[in-house]
Amino acid sequence: QRENAQGGAGPGMKLGRAALGLLLLAPLAVRAVEPISLGLALAGVLTGYIYPRLYCLFTECCGQKRSLSREALQKDLDSKLFGQHLAKKVILNAVSGFISNPKPKKPLTLSLHGWTGTGKNFVSKIIAENIYEGGLNSDYVHLFVATLHFPHASNITLYKDQLQLWIRGNVSACARSIFIFDEMDKMHAGLIDAIKPFLDYYDHLDGVSYQKAIFIFLSNAGAERITDVALDFWRSGKQREEIKLKDMEPALSVSAFNNKNSGFWHSSLIDRNLIDYFVPFLPLEYKHLKMCIRVEMQSRGFEIDEDIVTKVADEMTFFPKEERVFSDKGCKTVFTKLDYYYD
Repeated sequence: QRENAQGGAGPGMKLGRAALGLLLLAPLAVRAVEPISLGLALAGVLTGYIYPRLYCLFTECCGQKRSLSREALQKDLDSKLFGQHLAKKVILNAVSGFISNPKPKKPLTLSLHGWTGTGKNFVSKIIAENIYEGGLNSDYVHLFVATLHFPHASNITLYKDQLQLWIRGNVSACARSIFIFDEMDKMHAGLIDAIKPFLDYYDHLDGVSYQKAIFIFLSNAGAERITDVALDFWRSGKQREEIKLKDMEPALSVSAFNNKNSGFWHSSLIDRNLIDYFVPFLPLEYKHLKMCIRVEMQSRGFEIDEDIVTKVADEMTFFPKEERVFSDKGCKTVFTKLDYYYD
């Protein structure tokens, strides 16, 4: 482990040094301690402290997770997520508050709603990276895509059993597991309800506590309603930053629940109030696309070329047809379009 910022050593470092001292002093202590007792003591130190921590230097360990920094999370959201003042505020407060709570009453459950390319997947990535160094590649972060992992309605019963066993097994291995479900609006409602027990206010289920886990649902459900609100504000001459969560959240939850084409239809996640936050993602405007392009250029090691930024943004399509206010694909395709200029 590292020494703390003040230059001192934490309890773990002190114990490690004590163990090292014990090893160095071992020859002097042989006469005073039975050889087998000394061997057992040293083995206990090695296996109980030194070995796990050496092991965790080379691979990811659940118990070694870093504490989330609210400032670092806010910096990531500010520098990488554009046009989403509502989502930034909700995500920052919800995630940082949950992680800092040593005894949460239930798992954190976030439901992210909006059109493709508005940043839902990106926010999931940011959350994962701020909790685990491996981000989405961490052994403790699990991504499910409805159309990929649960494609056949005829196999719902099998999917339910597999999903419940998977969640139980992973939370048993690491209480702070993160589960991300993409295309939630395409998931069978019965399968969604199979997740319900893990999200409720239970101390334990069959000996396992799920209260420190995080569930993130991504969905297009409610996107039309979100766009309607954003468009109303634009037509009335108001800034999108004037949109409040109260303008979105009630209509969004009802929209998601009442859409018969959505997996949320008849889902008890909503009527049992198991979703902690409905997070709306607004449709992106022309200026937000240019922000995405600039960041992508920088991430590829290129200097920002405003001519290319404008050319790529101008190739995108917008809606409504007459006003052309919002990008219909968000930032999702600007990256492939950028490839054309740097091929």
